[in-house]
Amino acid sequence: MKSKPIYVEICIEEDLDHVWEASQNPTLHEQWDLRFSSITYLPKKENEVQLFEYKTAIGFGLSIEGWGKSVGTFHAHDDSRTSSLHFGTDHPISPIKEGKGYWKYIPNQNTTTFLTQYDYEVSFGAVGKLVDKIIFRPVMGWATALSFDVLKRWLEKGDTPSVQYTRFFTHWIITLLFFFVWIYQGLVPKLIWMHPEEIAMTSAILPLSTSAAYSLVATIGAIEIIFGFIWILYQDKRRLLKLQLVLLPLLTITAIIGGSSVLTHPFNPITFNISLIALTIIGLLWSKDVPSAKSCKRIR
Repeated sequence: MKSKPIYVEICIEEDLDHVWEASQNPTLHEQWDLRFSSITYLPKKENEVQLFEYKTAIGFGLSIEGWGKSVGTFHAHDDSRTSSLHFGTDHPISPIKEGKGYWKYIPNQNTTTFLTQYDYEVSFGAVGKLVDKIIFRPVMGWATALSFDVLKRWLEKGDTPSVQYTRFFTHWIITLLFFFVWIYQGLVPKLIWMHPEEIAMTSAILPLSTSAAYSLVATIGAIEIIFGFIWILYQDKRRLLKLQLVLLPLLTITAIIGGSSVLTHPFNPITFNISLIALTIIGLLWSKDVPSAKSCKRIR
């Protein structure tokens, strides 16, 4: 079954000429489009199509280079514009062989609807088609939508793409860190190994029997695991960060009450929780106006 083309649409509170310039000028385009590290227009003669080269960094010093052609532009009677593209690459590890698409700009009263649709042929045969359908195509659609939202915020608010992407990746690194920390703290020392210090601290704080202390520690571990998954599933991360600013000091005080001797241990609750509190504050500072692919329409 043939995969559907990638479609992304967003409404930008800016006039068509500014949106056109930001997307057609390669120096501006490469700043906001996550799919490209650099775009270079090649010299062209009059009445020839515009050729360009692009490069996409994929990490570890590797990059994929490709070619493109601005096949043509169309100005309709309703003042909308369409720019058609043909692109491809011969790079041996690229999932994309060759593709075509277009960008369309529709002026409204005070806004511009900016949309794209593109499709491509996949490398590596049947395996490549399967990987493309499950992983690569959804990622490309997400990256396109995120880039469109970055462009929107840049044109509307003057928020530069570099700052937006720093904010975005800082936000998600901190999110994944807290996801891991809460899952690990609930699973490893409380449920899998049932560490003696967890039992000792619980028994020191509450007058419980050994079996009751074991049950309580297991319950706390399950709650921490649930909270870890909430970090991934819950949308309002700022609310979670504010909740942590209350929870982490309480957990630190509880650990000290449960056994002050732990303060002499390496990576003890004081140093560990203060580090988490500092990261929580950093997360709060960087979690405002984080760009999101959800700002775009993904279906025509």
